[in-house]
Amino acid sequence: MAWRFEPRREPSRAMLFATPVLAVVLTLVVGAVVFTLLGYDGFGAVREIFVTPLFDWYRWQDLLVKAAPLAIIAVGLSVGFRANVWNIGAEGQYVLGGLAGTGVALLTMDGEGAWILPAMIVAGVLGGMAWAAIPAFLRTRLGVSEILASLMLNYVAIQTLYYLMRGPWKDPAGFNFPQTAMFTASQTLPIVVPETLIHLGIPAALALALAAWGLVARTVAGFQVRVVGLAPQAARYAGFREARVVWMTLLLGGGCAGLAGIFEAAGPFGQMVPAFPTGYGFTAIIVAFLGRLHPIGIVLAALVLALTYVGGESAQTTIGLPAAAVGVFQAMMLFFLLAVDILVRYRLRAGGRPALAAPLVPDPTPPPTLPARPAGEVAA
Repeated sequence: MAWRFEPRREPSRAMLFATPVLAVVLTLVVGAVVFTLLGYDGFGAVREIFVTPLFDWYRWQDLLVKAAPLAIIAVGLSVGFRANVWNIGAEGQYVLGGLAGTGVALLTMDGEGAWILPAMIVAGVLGGMAWAAIPAFLRTRLGVSEILASLMLNYVAIQTLYYLMRGPWKDPAGFNFPQTAMFTASQTLPIVVPETLIHLGIPAALALALAAWGLVARTVAGFQVRVVGLAPQAARYAGFREARVVWMTLLLGGGCAGLAGIFEAAGPFGQMVPAFPTGYGFTAIIVAFLGRLHPIGIVLAALVLALTYVGGESAQTTIGLPAAAVGVFQAMMLFFLLAVDILVRYRLRAGGRPALAAPLVPDPTPPPTLPARPAGEVAA
């Protein structure tokens, strides 16, 4: 029996929400088979990565801690993706946000006060925005692709981090380790649930997702973003300036990435170290698309991708799974999501090709003609 794809009259709303779930299921099944063929306990790996952390309260805390930066970065990126502005430099913006906030922390190391942490957060947001402003300027003024510009800036940011950790910012009392001094109590995120790992960045991520939902769905700026992405010619006809949308979305994405960076530096890390780049900026791209560029969907997708980090660490110790397995599962999830997206606009039908319609044969009978009117007669 032959199968064929048949175009839908309009995109399927049901498949729009079902395909991310299908992509996750395919990732679990294929991932288990692949790692089994490689000599590992493939189904045990899937269990340790995606199931076991859900039944451990301590791992749930770690899950929320790792999902927060993913959600924050992905929410910022999703607004740009809606406008076809492809910011691939969130990893560098995340690093620059952490560095900017760390700079404020080092300047205020001997001080105390409730104003220090807010100043670090503001510096982190501005640092991410400043790094995102570079590809925004290059695209709007010189026509340079923001994909290439933002992607290459990731490596510049990481090398800047390495230089500062091994040079000007290295802790003199750190036994020659390339790291800064530990942040003080005034420079770290407060714990919102006592005796847990849940810090202020977790509710802030949820609040940011709700704010982004309101921005995209209820404001004129959000309407401009959607129109520029869906119908660029209509946007130009309506007077919407594409350059303004490019600047707005890139700065928003950079600011969110910088916010996630300073939250990580002032939260789980408690200092700046060379291992600060954890790939969150790249993983957030998968989170954005798995969540269908919707802020609430992004929060759920961030939890799924955070499972790969938390469960991957556990699988390395329990069944000897390599560290690269986390990246393999994440890559498969993106691959399957892109593959099953065809079901949104096409449906799978069983059977052969539809029969071709019979060609139209002109009727040899001439059309009837009206009788000629007598001279001088006027038509009614």
